[in-house]
Amino acid sequence: MKNLTELAAPLLKLLPSPVPRRQERLRGQHAFADGIKYVMPVNSDDSPVLMAAFPINKRAAAAALPGSEMRPFTLGGKGLLVVTVVNYKSTDIGKYIEYSLAIAITHGSRPAPPILPLLFQKTFKLGQFVVDLPVSTEVSVKGGKGIWGMPKHQANLDFVVTDTTVSAQYDKDGQLGCYIEIERPAGPGATQLPLKLAASNYCVFRNMLWKSDIYFEATGDIALGAQAKARLILGDAPGVEPLRDLQVESKPVFTAWLPQAHGVLDDHYEAWFLTAPTQLEAVALRGGDMMDSVVDLGQGQEWLAPPDRSRVPGAAAPSADSRGGVQ
Repeated sequence: MKNLTELAAPLLKLLPSPVPRRQERLRGQHAFADGIKYVMPVNSDDSPVLMAAFPINKRAAAAALPGSEMRPFTLGGKGLLVVTVVNYKSTDIGKYIEYSLAIAITHGSRPAPPILPLLFQKTFKLGQFVVDLPVSTEVSVKGGKGIWGMPKHQANLDFVVTDTTVSAQYDKDGQLGCYIEIERPAGPGATQLPLKLAASNYCVFRNMLWKSDIYFEATGDIALGAQAKARLILGDAPGVEPLRDLQVESKPVFTAWLPQAHGVLDDHYEAWFLTAPTQLEAVALRGGDMMDSVVDLGQGQEWLAPPDRSRVPGAAAPSADSRGGVQ
């Protein structure tokens, strides 16, 4: 992997920033969306990110996708469960952790061919359908769900970095939601791959499908195949219930560790009605929460208590400041 990194790094440095020009034109402008103050663009700085993707049963993944316009992205005949945890250290709405559990998908009327969506992301509308998205603070729920349609809810979260691993745990109402742990690369200079990433998130809210885009620039490490080491444990919290039917495999396809990522969330988003052949089927669609789930939310930045790591055998012990992310 080191040789591959050395070869790829100079080429990756030449790639342009994924951030749209409009976001740069808006820089310094102010917004007051849904009562929340933003200074454009909606960005974050110095935010550690961990990622891992695990093979899942593609038919089970297809059954978990609402509506008729999303299909599982497949690799080697398998779908992918993508786990992304971001420790946002500097944003307009304060510090918070965001814990995304999503199914890789393509959006459109026809299935996409294998592999090609990785090369032509925009053409095949490659993205991820976010099944569960716990966050640390009330204001993050208010903004993320009320403005962008994301399935956010407040939960007990942490983000723990040791010399050898990065891990994050999610508890909800006294139950384990999820535990993810990835191995860090060994040796000096191991995290030297420059990355410029664009990702499309598809979410359901108010019986509609919402699409939003986020852009990250960072220097980090990506491990592929046998070199990727991770541990994923799904608990009994209600938010992860749909994931337990996906037949998630234990060996990851890749892991990524970005110690300091700079992100921009596009203020532009799209939404479509979720449809079905009959009215009864349309009513039965898993269309997310309704507007009443956000109308009474405030802008609190207080975190809940950290999750109970004793629920997970062998979990790294959190330090005193793990609620803010530890180094």
